[in-house]
Amino acid sequence: MGGNAARPVCARSYPAGFVYLFLGLYYATGRGADIRLAQHIFAGLYLLNLLLVFRIYCRTCKVPPYVFFFMCCASYRIHSIFVLRLFNDPVAMAILFLAINFFLEDRWSWGCLLFSLAVSVKMNVLLFAPGLLFLLLQRFGLLGCIPKLCICAVLQVALGLPFLLENPVGYLTRSFDLGRQFQFKWTVNWRFLPEEVFQHRAFHVGLLLAHLAGLVLFALHRWHSRSKESILSLLKDPVERKHPSPPLSVNNILWQASWVCYLNARSQIVFILFSSNFLGICCSRSLHYQFYVWYFHTLPYLLWCTPTSKLAHMPKVLLLGVIELCWNTYPSTVCSSLSLHICHGLVLLQLWYGTALPPAPQPPQPSKKSDPLSRKAQ
Repeated sequence: MGGNAARPVCARSYPAGFVYLFLGLYYATGRGADIRLAQHIFAGLYLLNLLLVFRIYCRTCKVPPYVFFFMCCASYRIHSIFVLRLFNDPVAMAILFLAINFFLEDRWSWGCLLFSLAVSVKMNVLLFAPGLLFLLLQRFGLLGCIPKLCICAVLQVALGLPFLLENPVGYLTRSFDLGRQFQFKWTVNWRFLPEEVFQHRAFHVGLLLAHLAGLVLFALHRWHSRSKESILSLLKDPVERKHPSPPLSVNNILWQASWVCYLNARSQIVFILFSSNFLGICCSRSLHYQFYVWYFHTLPYLLWCTPTSKLAHMPKVLLLGVIELCWNTYPSTVCSSLSLHICHGLVLLQLWYGTALPPAPQPPQPSKKSDPLSRKAQ
């Protein structure tokens, strides 16, 4: 039937949600005979995915409307992944975007349930997990987030129960294989490296350490930087945290109002989740062509979530175009891989510097020269 469903080994290489999903698709298409019907189903999934993404963007009010055109019509690779290849990656991402919509509505239990469901279809959704854990701690504290984490765990156990009862070690090691070895011929992002370096364990460890360092830096200085307390305060119950309010002045009021509008609660949720995923993309051991859907629909937000002058819109659109060109180059080349890393680096730089808090306004210092009228009064 195309994609991953035709190879029996996939049932042993993916979590249980994938097995149920493509088993249902297999029978819905007459045991894989009606490929056109499968493509129509995935075309409907594509439209549903766009609707969910647009709803997220409408709730945050960050991305200009004209950018939606590029998201809908300008990516040959995304259309191919959805409608021609029938991969499980877009299914997992559609469920993930549905979960984010629930997070934005403050329905965290349902959101966690859907997040876990997305993980059961494709493990790449775990790249959003550090951001989600941060948000749960921020919203509920340590004790409050434990029930939400239990929801995620219970669903994984329930879906995988038939496999866990039969072969628990085999299911866990094959379905959540973090040490999977990728083939060099399919890599999009590391083509400029020698294959020996690409396959070397030291290189993989270096990427993992870079990923962890990026998450720590963003957690400390971008996700939590607007709080006066230590990041360990996330472990406390939210009602026990301090919420210091600086003395009010005209400058302070204007500064606070501008940043409240810019970084409201919904925007913070989306920013933390999308940046958490993007850091994982940048440090990925390999990106295959279907992996483009892991972050394609988040790129406009990552580019436009920072303050943008009128002159800066065109370079951001150009950046989207170069990334698209890199993913459409088959097979990948040294130039396309290097260009992709340069584009990712530029996105990271503008995320880091564009979301930094401006320095707090300083009160005017009293003049050292005494007022003539004061001297006369003395």
